[in-house]
Amino acid sequence: MKRIILSMAIVFGTCAFAQEKKSDTAKTKNIEGITITKQVFKKQSDRFVYDVAASPVAKGNTTFDLLKQTPLLSSTDDKTLKIAGKNNALIYINGRKSNMDAESLAQFLKNTPAENIQKIEVITVPGSEYQVESSDGIINIVLKKKMSDGLNGNMRMSNTTGKYNGSQASFSANYRKGKLGVSANLSGGENIEAQTYTLRNGTAKTSNESTGDIDDPNKNIGGYLNIDYQLNDKSNLALSWNTWANKSYNSTVNLFNTIKTEDGTKYTWSKNKEDARSYNNSVNLNYELKTDSLGSKLNVNAAYLNYKRFQFTDNRTHMSDANMGVGKMTTQVFQDLPQIINNFSGMVDYNQKFKNDLTISIGGNYNKTKTDNDSKNITYSFNPVEAPDSRPNHFIYDENIYGAYLTIEKKLSDKISGKIGARYEITNSLGTSDNAPTDELKRIERNYNNLLPYLSFNYAINDKNNISYSFSSRMRRPSFWEINPVRNILTDDNYTQNNPFVKASSTYNQELTYMYRNSYFLILNHSYIQDAITQVPLQGYPVSPDGTVGPNPVLRYIRTNFGNKQEMSAMVGIQKSFFKQYWTTNFNIGVQHNINNGSLDMDPTTGDRFRNQEGKDIVYTNKTNSTSLLIQTNNTIRLDKKKTWFFGVNYFFVDKQQIELGLLKSLMSLDLSIKKVWNEWTFAVNANDILNTNIVKIEDFQDNGNYNYIHQNRYNRNVMVSLTYNFGNQKVKKVRDIEGASDAIKSRTR
Repeated sequence: MKRIILSMAIVFGTCAFAQEKKSDTAKTKNIEGITITKQVFKKQSDRFVYDVAASPVAKGNTTFDLLKQTPLLSSTDDKTLKIAGKNNALIYINGRKSNMDAESLAQFLKNTPAENIQKIEVITVPGSEYQVESSDGIINIVLKKKMSDGLNGNMRMSNTTGKYNGSQASFSANYRKGKLGVSANLSGGENIEAQTYTLRNGTAKTSNESTGDIDDPNKNIGGYLNIDYQLNDKSNLALSWNTWANKSYNSTVNLFNTIKTEDGTKYTWSKNKEDARSYNNSVNLNYELKTDSLGSKLNVNAAYLNYKRFQFTDNRTHMSDANMGVGKMTTQVFQDLPQIINNFSGMVDYNQKFKNDLTISIGGNYNKTKTDNDSKNITYSFNPVEAPDSRPNHFIYDENIYGAYLTIEKKLSDKISGKIGARYEITNSLGTSDNAPTDELKRIERNYNNLLPYLSFNYAINDKNNISYSFSSRMRRPSFWEINPVRNILTDDNYTQNNPFVKASSTYNQELTYMYRNSYFLILNHSYIQDAITQVPLQGYPVSPDGTVGPNPVLRYIRTNFGNKQEMSAMVGIQKSFFKQYWTTNFNIGVQHNINNGSLDMDPTTGDRFRNQEGKDIVYTNKTNSTSLLIQTNNTIRLDKKKTWFFGVNYFFVDKQQIELGLLKSLMSLDLSIKKVWNEWTFAVNANDILNTNIVKIEDFQDNGNYNYIHQNRYNRNVMVSLTYNFGNQKVKKVRDIEGASDAIKSRTR
């Protein structure tokens, strides 16, 4: 159920560009009469660093809430995070990519207390040493680690009230004894994700409208375990385990369909039920060896990822009338859609530092992935009664990726530094299907090589001014679920279609950044995407390769490569505190210009083409440009001298913009919060989207007369009450940053 709706509302994963900033203003501490000023937000050579360990913003918040208030980060759908000018943000924890699917990762971040975080690093243009794809940026969450022997931790409970009620709880602990350090978290919760959904499509003479409610109950439990042991003064051994489980039983879709053709109007009900559960486990073993006193080191990682999702759907169509009565069942479709992913990976990195401020990094990685999708589809027709149509399909996808990189980083002077590098990747993949409808689907083999250069330059003009430039080229391989050739059914005539023929796309990124006093910034960004992977609608009367024309118009959301795309953005902002840090604010404003250039005239999985009622061929095109205004502000107001009461006001506005599915109307949200800190207790109340304006509306009108309209209310307006308690010795230190060996896989399980 989630994947159907998330796929149709794919704009949240690709097109929300509101940027959020959090104050970089220095915090002040008095130690034995000496005043020490600490920069909370600063620019390093290849990343922005937000030090939140001592920040009152972290207290009582979840990790997800804290990320939304981190400079350069944003979220408009409360599920995914964006970096300025980026299509996606990959989450790293202690330098290791989190190998969770999108929903599990969002729940994990929402259930993890922000008190566990030491700092947040935002890498807008990752270097060649990182295994990232497309225009992805990196958010590295560095967890706290105890400095002295003993135990500390926290407990957090929260309750969220929207259309339905949801609750969450978590327990975290940090322990150190001599050379051994252990950190662990256990969290979970339950909620019902609700949506009111309208899908309308057709032509001047025909139309198909589906409207109704979608309810998706969820129960989650998971956490992490990190063990770090210092073997000697030069070497460390670390073991990390992340786990998450989701149970989503009795998810329901109830849509009333109005189908208008030249022969009249027909009414039906689509009543779908889904039971799904997923399990995500990943383990990473890391060995680090310091080879000299300058900081040179060797890192070796080995990792294993196991992801399982079991999904069973019961899709029923009932006859109806204009009064929306539920009549006789005409069609019933059972779908069993399991997916099992196993990934073994290894990575070796070596950084050699020299006395003349030169660093040479070299490394390699290997990823072996196997996905097993043994799907079954049985259709029963009752009007008239027909024999069941059974369509099993066992799709297995094997992929091997070999990668190697070399980077050279040099500090040319006290003001000028640069980095140049390249990554070379070899990809071999084979997809096989034992019961494919066409011969082309039975065996799909791809072998390709890519050279991916990288360049960055940083110029610290003086203590107050800094300018940097980065160029990067990347690939985006399709997610594993995208290439599994199954249909996710919404109604008899509307469904999403995955596509095993989707090939990797290429992305070229450029970014110019100027910062003044770590408080004012200008970011210019340009991205060019070749063979963009996205989802587009094809509608009309389907015509099979043998010339057979379908009796009814249909709407298929096809996952495919959809031409080329350019994204350009310019953003200016301020991050500062006023009135002796009583008011911490950031305000930024920017423009986003999208250039779309794509067309599709055939369903690549079936070979079907589409005609209108006059018999003319239909081609879906999107060659439209758009320029959009983006506004974001976050404000934290300290209400007392003792720093125990805080009031928050957050707001974002995203202007209408052209995306692959059509014109996305403007989005807006106003959020308020109040927080009380009392010794080790923190009590908070958050009111989100209080104006109820964060609702998705998409319109598309084609020159051939086709139109498509989507309205999706995800009930973002809610109130959350939370209580957090911190216990033990709170002295902490930063943990080692470790990049996990299975990094290249994480985003593709989404």
